[in-house]
Amino acid sequence: DVLAARLYDNVSADLTADVSAFHARKGHAGSTFLVTAWSVEQAGGSRCHPGRDMTESHAHLHVSNHEFSIVAGEIAATPCHVGVPEQEHTELMAIIEKYRSMVLDPAQN
Repeated sequence: DVLAARLYDNVSADLTADVSAFHARKGHAGSTFLVTAWSVEQAGGSRCHPGRDMTESHAHLHVSNHEFSIVAGEIAATPCHVGVPEQEHTELMAIIEKYRSMVLDPAQN
């Protein structure tokens, strides 16, 4: 999936050290697969994401609102680079925002 691969590359540049270490252990292909599978499910496709839920998978990372916004900004920019239509782009960003509260560390926000 071109969108997921590009998104992973763009977001990887802005990841915190803890997130970068996790993705380095999983490898680019494994992380791209997780992002792709998660995206398929979120877009209404079949259940194929083998990973943990957002709260569990991000709890140890202590993500701040600012860090989430940085990643959300990369996610917002990426669809433009691969020609995703405006309506789908808007829907994607609504999905991302829906997960903000699940990803953030309550102690930091």
